[in-house]
Amino acid sequence: MSRVRHRLRGPRPEAVPVLVGRACALVGVLDIAAGVFPRFRHSRMHAIAEVLPGALGPFAAALSLSTGVLLLLLAHGLKRGKRRAWRAAVALLPAGAVAQFTYRHSIVGVLISLALLAPLLRHRDQFSALPDPRSRWRALANFVLMSAGSLLLGLLVVSVHGERMVGDPSLADRITHVIYGLFGFEGPVDYQGNTSWTVAFSLGALGLLTAVTTIYLAFRPEHPAAQLTEEDEARLRALLERHGGRDSLGHFALRRDKAVVFSPSGKAAVTYRVVSGVMLASGDPIGDVEAWPGAIERFMDEAKAHSWTPAVMGCSETGGEVWTRETGLDALELGDEAVVDVKDFSLAGRAMRNVRQMVKRIERAGYETRVRRVRDVGEAELERIRRAADDWRGTDTERGFSMALGRVGDPADGDCLIATAHKQDDHPGPYGDLKAILHFVPWGTDGASLDLMRRDRSADPGMNELLIVAALQAAPKLGVARVSLNFAMFRAALARGEKIGAGPVLRAWRGLLVFLSRWFQIESLYKFNAKFQPRWEPRFVVYRASGDLPRIGFAAMQAEGFVNLALPLPRLLRRRRPSGRRPCAHGTTTERNVRAA
Repeated sequence: MSRVRHRLRGPRPEAVPVLVGRACALVGVLDIAAGVFPRFRHSRMHAIAEVLPGALGPFAAALSLSTGVLLLLLAHGLKRGKRRAWRAAVALLPAGAVAQFTYRHSIVGVLISLALLAPLLRHRDQFSALPDPRSRWRALANFVLMSAGSLLLGLLVVSVHGERMVGDPSLADRITHVIYGLFGFEGPVDYQGNTSWTVAFSLGALGLLTAVTTIYLAFRPEHPAAQLTEEDEARLRALLERHGGRDSLGHFALRRDKAVVFSPSGKAAVTYRVVSGVMLASGDPIGDVEAWPGAIERFMDEAKAHSWTPAVMGCSETGGEVWTRETGLDALELGDEAVVDVKDFSLAGRAMRNVRQMVKRIERAGYETRVRRVRDVGEAELERIRRAADDWRGTDTERGFSMALGRVGDPADGDCLIATAHKQDDHPGPYGDLKAILHFVPWGTDGASLDLMRRDRSADPGMNELLIVAALQAAPKLGVARVSLNFAMFRAALARGEKIGAGPVLRAWRGLLVFLSRWFQIESLYKFNAKFQPRWEPRFVVYRASGDLPRIGFAAMQAEGFVNLALPLPRLLRRRRPSGRRPCAHGTTTERNVRAA
């Protein structure tokens, strides 16, 4: 892997928000401990307060526990300088101080809360980040996580008062008591003195906290993930018309689940999606290279305004140089894109023997191929192709982001290529004689870039090879001189690691990649691409700091569809998308050979 380092000048998290976020988490833990553990809150004044009438002590315990949980939830937002997290923390810290004094009668606890409140107020200008995109799924996730956390924390609250329990209740009784308490009812466990009130108030507070946070997330104004407007799409198409031949990934900027920022002149643009607080751009900026710095600056300003982590997946070497020069970010080689020059492609020769034999065998089995522009395919056949592409997808999760368009057969994508394989059967399926599909997007005026590969599971092996060869052979008639195939992650390491003389570190790295290929097709994708004797074009990931790479990698896997944190609807309950002007805004990719960064 090659790596280019530059002096870091890009937006980094401010030191104060990070320190305040960590301190907030610590204070939250202290507040939870104060509300849960009797020994932690022991004091002379507490011993006196326990014999006083009223529910002030139990109420303060519940308040301390609730405040601690909420401060823990807010800590991440404070680290990122989020304005709403700051407002909530400013309100909660005095409440926590009151609870510390009322229940523990601890001056130290009060001073700790106020000590954190002081820098929050002093540095309030550093907590100005805008909200992230969000959806209703977060309410469901909050309910599941808060319910699980409340159950565990409630079990701890019930159990730490063992010396005051009446009898010896079983684990099942304690769990039942927690569940009842979360809903505000009395459970089977009983205590001596006012401890029953303390436990009941604490469990009720946890249940109320779960309900309130879930309701808030469910009914607050939604900030959906950005979508391309029709005006933005028209402007991007105009830029691609003039400059689309420079980058094979350019047309994928037209995915409709991406947002876009334009340079001040409007001559360049960067498209992106925000995933888990990471602002992911893909490929090179669109448009005039001279205007790239303006679009990149707008991108970085947007990242700073929301406290998002900026990252670029799959940019070219030229793109990586511009990004690192203009922002001070770092670039790391991620893999290689396989590009076939049509004039040099031939099935002749020993190197192409396996592909040649496979194609001949499939043709003898009765398969035929058709390669056409989308505009030349009838609407009825296009609808059949769309439905087949959806039903033949290998997983329930739509995959693709950086190298997938997310739709097939849109009227606006008339220049796209569709290669199909057909075979007459005695018992045709729901899609007639259609057996496999390849979809290519335009790469300027004389190129094509592979988007998706799908096939009927009952079709003979080798459909992808058959259609790639058919597309390459038909390319001259369609005015296509170069074809971009799949992206192979870590290709250089795989290629060098299997050569004689490779060192132990390189061999170990290759062994790890081969192991990971069981889930991510790293090695199989490289070998599939290599069959067609392509030239390899390096692609890079651009990032701010090495510590961001795990987070960026996880966000990229979410964007590509390898990690799905949302709960999908059962297939029978999903609505089929219409085939109109602006269809599905989610990604579609290959059946096995995923063009994933």
